Amino acid sequence: MVMSLLMANLDCSPNAGINKNLLTRYTSLPLPDGKIIATYIWIDGTGQFLRCKDRTLEFIPKSPKDLPIWNYDGSSCYQASGANSDVYLHPVTIYRDPFRRGDNILVLCETYNFDGTPTASNKRAECAKTVQKCAHEEPWFGIEQEYTLLNYDQRPFGWPKNGFPGPQGPYYCGVGADKVFARDIVDAHYRACLYAGVKICGTNAEVMPAQWEYQVGPCVGISVGDDLWMSRFLLHRIAEDFGIVATLDPKPMPGDWNGAGAHTNVSTKAMRAPNGIGAIEEAIKKLSKCHDRHIKAYDPHGGQDNMRRLTGRHETSSINDFSAGVAHRGASVRIPRGVNDDKCGYFEDRRPSSNCDPYSVVNEILKTICLNVV
Repeated sequence: MVMSLLMANLDCSPNAGINKNLLTRYTSLPLPDGKIIATYIWIDGTGQFLRCKDRTLEFIPKSPKDLPIWNYDGSSCYQASGANSDVYLHPVTIYRDPFRRGDNILVLCETYNFDGTPTASNKRAECAKTVQKCAHEEPWFGIEQEYTLLNYDQRPFGWPKNGFPGPQGPYYCGVGADKVFARDIVDAHYRACLYAGVKICGTNAEVMPAQWEYQVGPCVGISVGDDLWMSRFLLHRIAEDFGIVATLDPKPMPGDWNGAGAHTNVSTKAMRAPNGIGAIEEAIKKLSKCHDRHIKAYDPHGGQDNMRRLTGRHETSSINDFSAGVAHRGASVRIPRGVNDDKCGYFEDRRPSSNCDPYSVVNEILKTICLNVV
């Protein structure tokens, strides 16, 4: 009866009707000695959604190189045809499993075709090469991941059924039942990321009600991409338990509402040195010459998603123009006030969309500011 009522109510997923307490009967069962469960996780052919599957291991791996290469049906993930469907999973990073705990692990993987070439959605392979070429620059990255929580009917969680909440203003970093929604999911995600080994450094409610943000970093080189993708997996997996949808759509609600981005903070050894402001300004000058190329790389649809978000309103720049400024949240690139005062530190590229592939973002930024690719 309860399940049928939930199924009829589009506000929540059927998952919300399952009695999670029953699961403890089974999760409390000890695993046989020497056996663990490894969850292999990968990016599918959309370039923005994740897939996963589990396998039993009879050893505890010390590094990703110890793990076996696996495969899956790429024809069901938009990555292969049914006549030649095997796509291969190459483990690259291991995280602790906050769901099963113990020695169980989450394994982030790259995807490869049968001939050994990276799949089209495997942006990590090229990024790793670029990062290696720029290792002497010691690039640090931090990414601010914005997202929106939705009911099962795709309407923002907590919004009135037949109307809209009050105008934006009281929700950013808000406190109170009429200001923020589903903080339970945010707290659960924060703890799960810390447990797993994701370098999450903070979180806050965002400008639009039901919109949140967390920050990953500072990370060296490609690890920011690994940690961000794993944090996204944990977000979707935890929201699944609560029967709520977490979307990375950069403009989930049209109209006078803020969109969602993945603002990317960038610093090199030269920028962090005394008077590094000169290196920051030089990097921004290089970015200004490659605006179109970066826009195409900053969302999975070549700029089409960001076109809905980068309008020049709601704390965004125009998608058509490059701009930069100190403490200016309506610019393409912002130099924080404290950095300008200290004359060293980092800059913030505000153009990447919330559903960007961080490997593409890191790759393009480093190619431009360190390798001088125009």
